[in-house]
Amino acid sequence: MNKIQVDILGLSTSQASNGAYALILQENEGMRRLPIVIGAFEAQAIALEMEGVKPPRPMTHDLLKTVIEALGATLVEVVINDLQDGTFYAQLILDSTGVEIDSRPSDAIALAVRFNVPIFVTQEVFDEAGFLPENAESEAETEEEAEFESEDISISEVKDEPNEDRRPSSRIDILQAELEKAIKKEDYETAAVLRDEINKLAPKA
Repeated sequence: MNKIQVDILGLSTSQASNGAYALILQENEGMRRLPIVIGAFEAQAIALEMEGVKPPRPMTHDLLKTVIEALGATLVEVVINDLQDGTFYAQLILDSTGVEIDSRPSDAIALAVRFNVPIFVTQEVFDEAGFLPENAESEAETEEEAEFESEDISISEVKDEPNEDRRPSSRIDILQAELEKAIKKEDYETAAVLRDEINKLAPKA
């Protein structure tokens, strides 16, 4: 399996997506990005751990980490290994047992940040759903770091109920309606593409 290690680039509110977030992953040794639409709870679980915020009682992913360790295993890596009908799939790779556990990518990444283990994406998934930012070529020439889109938010700004910002454009309204449908169908690949198209059309601050 040819796989690429990625980092969490950021979490962004997804326009007109009724509480969803776009989790943006970027390859370690390149500029390609992979957007995955996730729910607010999973976004918060990832954000809290990355910020080092410990809730008074264990969250679901904290509990799962404790259970894995209590059973004498540990997580060594997670892999986003498949994309079918717009839905991403991932695996938890455990040591000592040789067990590979099917998982949603959002849950796998929430555990990865708790175990402090690497996150990988297969080459096939990146080829199908990854993208280069519009200014990637010029940035590569000048060796400057890519700038995250203006609407992106810092990890610490993730809330349970993100604000929606509908922009007055008929084309954008149409795309936003399609985005809402894609989210409801859990067609995350289409949702990510639609979100990128909305960002291109939206007026910049």
